[in-house]
Amino acid sequence: MKNSNKMKNSTSKPASEQRARELTPREIVKELDKYIIGQQNAKKSVAIALRNRWRRLQVPSGLREEIMPNNIILIGPTGVGKTEIARRLAKLSDAPFIKVEASKFTEVGYVGRDVESIIRDLMEYAVNMVKAEKRAEVNDKAKEITEERILDILIPPSRKRHSPEANDALQLSDEQEDNKATREKFRQKLRDGKLEDKIIELDLPAGEAPLMQVIGPMNLEEMGVNIQEMFGGLMPKKMKKRKISIAEARLILSNEEAKKLIDQDAAIKEALQRVENSGIVFLDEIDKIAGSKSTSGPDVSREGVQRDLLPVVEGSNVMTKYGMVRTDHILFIASGAFHVSKPSDLIPELQGRFPIRVELNSLTEEDFVKILTMPQNALIKQYAALIETEGVEIEFTADGINEIAKIASEVNENVENIGARRLHTIMTSLLDDILFDAPDELKEKKILVNRDLVLAKLSNIAKNRDLSRYIL
Repeated sequence: MKNSNKMKNSTSKPASEQRARELTPREIVKELDKYIIGQQNAKKSVAIALRNRWRRLQVPSGLREEIMPNNIILIGPTGVGKTEIARRLAKLSDAPFIKVEASKFTEVGYVGRDVESIIRDLMEYAVNMVKAEKRAEVNDKAKEITEERILDILIPPSRKRHSPEANDALQLSDEQEDNKATREKFRQKLRDGKLEDKIIELDLPAGEAPLMQVIGPMNLEEMGVNIQEMFGGLMPKKMKKRKISIAEARLILSNEEAKKLIDQDAAIKEALQRVENSGIVFLDEIDKIAGSKSTSGPDVSREGVQRDLLPVVEGSNVMTKYGMVRTDHILFIASGAFHVSKPSDLIPELQGRFPIRVELNSLTEEDFVKILTMPQNALIKQYAALIETEGVEIEFTADGINEIAKIASEVNENVENIGARRLHTIMTSLLDDILFDAPDELKEKKILVNRDLVLAKLSNIAKNRDLSRYIL
C-alpha cells in the first residue's frame, strides 16, 4: 500500500520534480554509515531534512509554497565529520548542492565576496549539472554526427552535377558508389580506433581576447551577468584552421554537436526549478562570523555578514545571469566548531532561521578504531592500496590498529583536538620510511604493522608533548 501511494504521488508530478532520489531517512543514514562513524543524531537530522525536500514536492501546490525548510546548525569540534556528512549528502541527492565557507564573505561595502554569490554559484552548478544530464541523453546522436563530420573531412562526399547527360549520370553513379564504399571502410576503421593518431585539419574558433575591466571596482560576479556573452553575438566568431589528431577532433566536435542538440533554455529553466525547490547550501565555519561587537579592526564586518546572510536564508530574490532565483525553499545547513563563540552569539534573527541544532560528539579511541577499519574509504585501506602499487603488501594487525587509535586519542587530549584528522598525521609518521623506501630500497614484499612496530616508531614522539606538537 505504501509503495502504491508513492507511485501515485510521483506520477502526478512533473519529471523535473522526480529527480531527487526517493531514499527514506533510514536508507540515507545507512548510506552515510558507510563513510562516517557515529554521529547518529546529525545523520538523522540531515536525513529527515533531505527527505523533507522530496515530501514537499508531493504536497498540493497551494500548501507547498507555505512549507519552509527547517535549516540545521551542526555544532562540534573539527574533524568529527561535519563536512564529510555534507559531502556524502551531496552525492546521495540529485539536488543542486554547494559547500561554502562563511569566513570567505564580507559585508557589502568591503572588498571581497558578497553572500549573494552563494546563490549565483549554486545556480551555475545546477545549470552545469542539468546540461551534463541532457548531454548524456544526446550523446549517442552527437557521436553519430561527429563521425559523419570526420568522414566528410577524410572522404568528402561526391557532389551532384546539374542536368547530366546519360554517360555523365552513369559515371556519377559509379563515383557515388565508390565514394560510399570508401566511406564505409573508413567508418569501420574509425570505430575500430585505427585512425586515432591521424592528423586532420579543422576550423576552430580562435582564442577569445581577454575581457577588459571597464566598470571600476565592481566585478562581473557582483553584477551576475557575463559581458562577454552579451556582446559576443554582435560580432562573428573568428575561425582558425588547426591540425589536430582525430582523437582530439572527435572530442571537440562531439562537445560542439551535443551543445547544438541540447535545448539551452529548457536546461536553464529546469536548473532554476531544481535550485528553488531542492537546492542545498552547506555553510561551513559559521562560528567564524559569530560574536565580535567591535566597530574597528579586521573583524569589523562579521555582524554585517550575518545581516547580509539573513535575507538570503529567510527568502529573497537573487539576480543571476540565468534569471531571478527565489531562495525561500533552499535548505541551509550550517556548521561550526564554536570553540570561541557559541550559537547564541549569532544575531537573534539568524538564530531563528536555524531552528534545528545538532551537537556532534568528540571522537573516542573506540571511534578511531572504527574509522581506521570500517568505512569503505578507511585510511588503512587507502595506504594499503598506495603501497601495493609498488608491489609491496602491507597488513595491519588488530593490536597495531588499537595502538594507533590509542596514540591518536592521547595526542588529541594532550595537544589539540583535531578529530579524525589526527589519524592522517600519525599514519604518515608511522609509514614514512616504508613509503620512501618502497620503490627501490625495500627488500621485503610483505610488511606486518603490529603493536611493536607502532610503539617503536611513535611511542617516544607521543610521550614527548613538545615533539607531538610539531610531528603529530
